[in-house]
Amino acid sequence: MTAEVIRVVIADDEPLIRAGIRMILTSAPDIEVVAEAANGREAVELARSHAPDVVLLDIQMPVMDGLTALGELRRAAAEVRALILTTFGEKENVLRALGEGGAGFLLKDSAPGELIGAVRAAAAGDAYLSPGATRHVVDQLASGKAAVRGEVARRQVAELSERERGVLALLGEGLSNADAGRRLHMSEATVKTYVSRILAKLDCENRVQAALLARDAGL
Repeated sequence: MTAEVIRVVIADDEPLIRAGIRMILTSAPDIEVVAEAANGREAVELARSHAPDVVLLDIQMPVMDGLTALGELRRAAAEVRALILTTFGEKENVLRALGEGGAGFLLKDSAPGELIGAVRAAAAGDAYLSPGATRHVVDQLASGKAAVRGEVARRQVAELSERERGVLALLGEGLSNADAGRRLHMSEATVKTYVSRILAKLDCENRVQAALLARDAGL
């Protein structure tokens, strides 16, 4: 993020959903909605022309779905952070979105404060995991090939220090840097430094992937 005000593009094919999200976001003094898109293609074009800090992407959209749009965004505007809007019924799609480098995901029925917090976290370079959705996605991952994933994850985690493993475990719970800091009696800045170090050591693109790895490792 390069400005004090967080510039956001909303992409959802339902006008009422877009209106609701806009109303919530613009209630925050540090967030500005610069454009709205009704499909993924429009979202990519608007991201190119408006250079937002964050794009909110619905998964199910006509013309171009949110997952395809996410891939296009990563190629055309890699600096833009993309947050995925989802429902519990789309867990498999969420996993694909995280693999494509999404900055995180939240449920469409999230509280207004959670939506604002997610946008702020994404703009600050942190990936946001909706706690409720995270548990459901992790449950999905737990089925099938769990033993293989667990062994690989445990080998990776073994390379971390004890303190790094502690921070990683809290990422697995979906905690923000601030919440993790309070739990570990550390400053938010210190936690952020640990998170950056953990991502580098585990070769994870974002904290969402690190959180999933933490669950595979049994932390």
